[in-house]
Amino acid sequence: MTAPAIEGQPGQLSHRQILTVLSGLMLGMLLAALDQTIMASAMKTIADQLHGQTIQAWATTAYLITATISTPLYGKLSDIFGRKPMYLTAISFFLAGSILSGIANSMYELAAFRAVQGLGAGGLMSLALAIIADMVPPRERSKYQGYFMAVWGLSSVAGPVVGGAFAGLDTFAGLEGWRWVFLLNVPIGIVALIVVARKLNVPHTRVPQRVDYWGAIALTVGLVPLLIVAEQGREWGWGAGSSVAMYAIGVVGLGAFIFIEKKMGDAALLPMRLFRRQTFALTNVVNFVMGVGMFGMMMSLPLYLQIVKGATPTESGLMTLPMTFGILVAATGSGQLIARTGRYRKYPIIGLSLMVVAMFLFSRIGVDTPVWATMLIMVLAGAGLGLCMQTLILAIQNDVPVKDMGVATSSATFFRSIGGTVGTAVFLSILFSVVGDRIGDAFATARGDASFVAALQQNPQFAESLSNGGGIDLNNTQFLTTLDPTLAKPILTGFASSLDTVFLVGACVTVVAFALIWFLKETPLVNKSGIQRAADEAAEAAPAPAAMH
Repeated sequence: MTAPAIEGQPGQLSHRQILTVLSGLMLGMLLAALDQTIMASAMKTIADQLHGQTIQAWATTAYLITATISTPLYGKLSDIFGRKPMYLTAISFFLAGSILSGIANSMYELAAFRAVQGLGAGGLMSLALAIIADMVPPRERSKYQGYFMAVWGLSSVAGPVVGGAFAGLDTFAGLEGWRWVFLLNVPIGIVALIVVARKLNVPHTRVPQRVDYWGAIALTVGLVPLLIVAEQGREWGWGAGSSVAMYAIGVVGLGAFIFIEKKMGDAALLPMRLFRRQTFALTNVVNFVMGVGMFGMMMSLPLYLQIVKGATPTESGLMTLPMTFGILVAATGSGQLIARTGRYRKYPIIGLSLMVVAMFLFSRIGVDTPVWATMLIMVLAGAGLGLCMQTLILAIQNDVPVKDMGVATSSATFFRSIGGTVGTAVFLSILFSVVGDRIGDAFATARGDASFVAALQQNPQFAESLSNGGGIDLNNTQFLTTLDPTLAKPILTGFASSLDTVFLVGACVTVVAFALIWFLKETPLVNKSGIQRAADEAAEAAPAPAAMH
């Protein structure tokens, strides 16, 4: 049990105190995780209300940029100044951004306020995992991290449901319904703030170290253009002048960042010496590659359920419950087994193999595939994610010195987030580059079907639009709900075929992660928490008492 080990040393937390702090951390993580999904089903309504449909992507891009860039900053600053002040800072930024977003009166304002939210979100997830690492030994840690996976899984289901519900209300408590998508964060955040402020009293010795401001600036210069082009490149054109300029600035910025980090040594935002550790370097490469494939799957599934199967955003959120179930069972079960055996290497190997199989199975689904069959594959994919995500973070935390716990933990979130951004951009580009031809092929095939020809004759306006080469707006698929099912089927078939290609590419990417994870060397799990290890290191560094005469 964790409790005796923790209680046995002065100044450390009891098992009950850990659970109390954990409740605050889970609320904080819920804020960050829920915000990523709740916007999906509400954004169209928000953009309509704020008359900014054409620039709505910037509200997402602004949040993504600040959340990604601030993640390694929080990790490093928490190693220097302590976890508690940085976590309270993260919650405060998120709360301020939520309130401001809830009172925004234009899409430009919303984008700016979402950027403030992102400044908080960057610390909520990574610092929560680092704080648990401080309080709990690695062997016991995976059991607690399973709670975080539960929150993450819950948000993936609850987000679209809650977002759709509020977006569908004209007013609620005197305010427009969509504003509560943001204002809902306020009471949750205040409770999290109070719990963490009162209960998180982890000992910390301030590290006398410079803050790597130049590294932070260089990272910003490197990542902002690349994140912008990842989000906007499909609209601009990947080879357009503006896109090429973004690539060039990003490469120069990242080159400067690496140069500065080498010069800064231990004070670096992301110390280069950590990449000489095989486990740290390999696991973060796997995190990046897995992020590409994982977010590709996460992006494609709602599109399949909503476009091909005709589900509403709320319904598609509920339909992904089997994936959440898979995540919870796998994360909880593997956490218990790791605590019992102290072995962890096999779980990401099994997890990535399950993800590969699930992605290949997803690449076979079509218009006529029953929803229950797709849900069974979701269970498999969820189990794969549940076995991988917490175990990879555990491997990194177990490998690095205590003084680097914050930056190491944040690096895992950082590289997975970057991978997710790349994956979403690449997969959306693949989807929209092939979907037009696939739909065209499906229509060509359907013209040999007598029932399709008859339906076309009964809908002369649609037939005329097809003969003129237009009529299908892929940016708005609402017309599919009222179109004759016989005429709609070729469009659905084209979409399903295109999504199958996306899943197939995602499976190939995940195979790379699966091949890499075999090189992971298992380091015995330490039986001491970060607090205990830090105390031991401090005792070893202290000068020996002078001999008595």
